[in-house]
Amino acid sequence: MGDEKNSTSRSSGIQVIARAAAILRVLRDSQTGLSLGQIARQVELPRSTVQRIVGALQAERLIIASSAEGGLRLGPELHSMAANARYDIVENCRLLLSQLVEETGETVDLAVLRGGGMIFLDQVPGMHRLRAVSSVGEVFPLTTTANGRAALSLLDNDRLLKLARAEWARSGSDVDEDAFMAVIESVRGSGLAYDLDEHTNGISAIGFAFSDWSSEIHSISVPIPSSRYEMSHKVVEEQLRKARAHLIELTSR
Repeated sequence: MGDEKNSTSRSSGIQVIARAAAILRVLRDSQTGLSLGQIARQVELPRSTVQRIVGALQAERLIIASSAEGGLRLGPELHSMAANARYDIVENCRLLLSQLVEETGETVDLAVLRGGGMIFLDQVPGMHRLRAVSSVGEVFPLTTTANGRAALSLLDNDRLLKLARAEWARSGSDVDEDAFMAVIESVRGSGLAYDLDEHTNGISAIGFAFSDWSSEIHSISVPIPSSRYEMSHKVVEEQLRKARAHLIELTSR
């Protein structure tokens, strides 16, 4: 009887954690905050259940009330945890980025999917005099870049299209969704994403994406001056595939 009771208690605790994680994820994807009713609809739980879990998360400062709209958004404690996680991923990937530069001679970037864009966290400049360089903290779009497309390929199609459509609306782009989804399916098949002069004229790029230990999506990409792309891309692809396999194994432990 005691073992059965303990098993039921453990199952109940796991369920609460899963529900809390689902609530945090929908708030992560919201730019302006959500009401209790909106959260309940998105996670498909009763409002009363959501209210209890949100109350516990607020007590730990993982969720706070938005004074502007009266809704709820992620709190400072969660942002602090995320900042530490980002530091760890930069630290863990730094040697890998440097090795990729040594093997390819090209610049290598590390970025994270955040909100509606890819935010650069780290970069190791290439060895060539003509090289592509971006700034840490710079934000790249999702649908026209190698790192953005790689990150999108790890999402389910509903979330992927939600982010892509929002980006197209902001830029006023008229995009063939079927053609774009065919590009994403190609990325899912090969593990590598490409940007051939689509984001910045004269710069092409190849990249892959992976989920870290906290389920955040990151990408490693190699921007290449397009004048050197034909000469360089096969070596870059080979080294990125090796790096991708290594990171998948590392983050699955």
